[in-house]
Amino acid sequence: MAAFDSDAAIFVAFSQPVWYTLPMEKRDFYYVTRRNALTWISAVLMLASTVAHIARYCEKGAVRGAEMWFQLMLPGLAGVLFILMILIAGERHLYRTAIPVWMFAISFAYAAWAAVNWRLALLLWLVCASLAGFYTRVTAGKVKHFWTLWFFTAALLAVFLVERRAALLAAAGDFWRTFSLLHGVLLAASVLALSLAIQVRPDGYPYCPTWGDRSDGRRVRTIPAMSYVVPYIMPERAAASNWITDTIDLTPIERYIRAKRLAGLSGFGITHVFLAAYVRIVAQYPAINRFCSGQHVFSRGRDIEFVMAVKTKMTTDAPDTMIKVHFDPADTAEDVYRKLNARIAEVKDAPLDSDFDKTAKILTYIPGLVLKFVVWLLKTMDYFGLIPSFLLGVSPFHGSVILTSMGSLGIPPIVHHLYDFGNLPVFFALGCKYRRNVVEDDGTVVAKKFVDFTVNCDERICDGFYFATGLKYMRKFLAHPERLDEPPEQVLSDID
Repeated sequence: MAAFDSDAAIFVAFSQPVWYTLPMEKRDFYYVTRRNALTWISAVLMLASTVAHIARYCEKGAVRGAEMWFQLMLPGLAGVLFILMILIAGERHLYRTAIPVWMFAISFAYAAWAAVNWRLALLLWLVCASLAGFYTRVTAGKVKHFWTLWFFTAALLAVFLVERRAALLAAAGDFWRTFSLLHGVLLAASVLALSLAIQVRPDGYPYCPTWGDRSDGRRVRTIPAMSYVVPYIMPERAAASNWITDTIDLTPIERYIRAKRLAGLSGFGITHVFLAAYVRIVAQYPAINRFCSGQHVFSRGRDIEFVMAVKTKMTTDAPDTMIKVHFDPADTAEDVYRKLNARIAEVKDAPLDSDFDKTAKILTYIPGLVLKFVVWLLKTMDYFGLIPSFLLGVSPFHGSVILTSMGSLGIPPIVHHLYDFGNLPVFFALGCKYRRNVVEDDGTVVAKKFVDFTVNCDERICDGFYFATGLKYMRKFLAHPERLDEPPEQVLSDID
């Protein structure tokens, strides 16, 4: 046995660590919807504020240098972003509206620096940053009473009205002059309308992303301090990989496979059993469905993303293609069979026109030196979680687990490396079947079939104790695969 270092000594763990099974810390999920009239009122007010702001600088005449960027371009872009975010992404990503709010804060801070002495400017900077920071915390769900935002925005609206009162009285009768002076008032009114439109997701609603999350996983924020530090000590996945070898008695599995085929599941095999057992691990040990990226640990939640190479035709010269299948921790063996076979059928006996093959084909047209830069750029984007979802969907280097079988090659399982590119944390390899004489308890010698397998895992996602306990749990289902016909009694959630 290799791997798990000193943790190998406690492979016979009897229970999983408590800190991994705690429920996620409750966080309120706020959203706005286009079905709410206040959302549209907020958008209209923000549009009016943006137009008024532009009108103000058109009235002033030529604007140059930093003033143009900080006082005209920045708030104008912020206004457009704010409108698009609340109308397009308000139901799922309301927290992102903090970006234009911070842009407004920077613009106001620059105006304060240009208009008053540095002491007062510093005070105004702190006020702007405090308001933007409070808005960020509210929309991220870290403030339990979002209605407190009403009072802050109402107070801001009152401040703008008082500050502009004298100028508005002087401009009475001049519509465009009056309108241009109201840009701050309209801005505050827009944010106030949005705060009134905020609603709270009901309990039990699926997790909503927030700052620090990725499109393919949410960041695990309450891991122990050592687990937080380890990705910085071992930044590369290959250097952080541990592996283990094990052997499984195929007698109960082959009996189960025969029963399934007689029941009409043609082609049901050992791969389906292993996958169903792995899915059952995640149901009770959700930390195994994590990944490490950008020196942080993320959880895929209930999305088990399986990756496997498949031949497009059953011939020796047929090319391979990569497939991805999404499983749920509550899936049974038959669910795994249907999902996997349906995905395989899409690429079987088909030309190289899958999404993976199309993407790979495009890369072959790029000159080598440029391709090296493209790969570096993709790695950098992946580090910050900026790779587009459509690329993650076809990438064989991003997923929960990848499996390969050496059975058709007639060799033992290899210890496959983990890829430094992407975020695949677990690599399973199955060997060929073989017979071995076994002495039973009554002294008789029986020839049984066995299969060896290896598991290579990223130790940064959870400790060896946890991995070992999960593998012991998996062995129970491989010894009694009929248990995979029923969904688990409960599916545990990972920690927050």
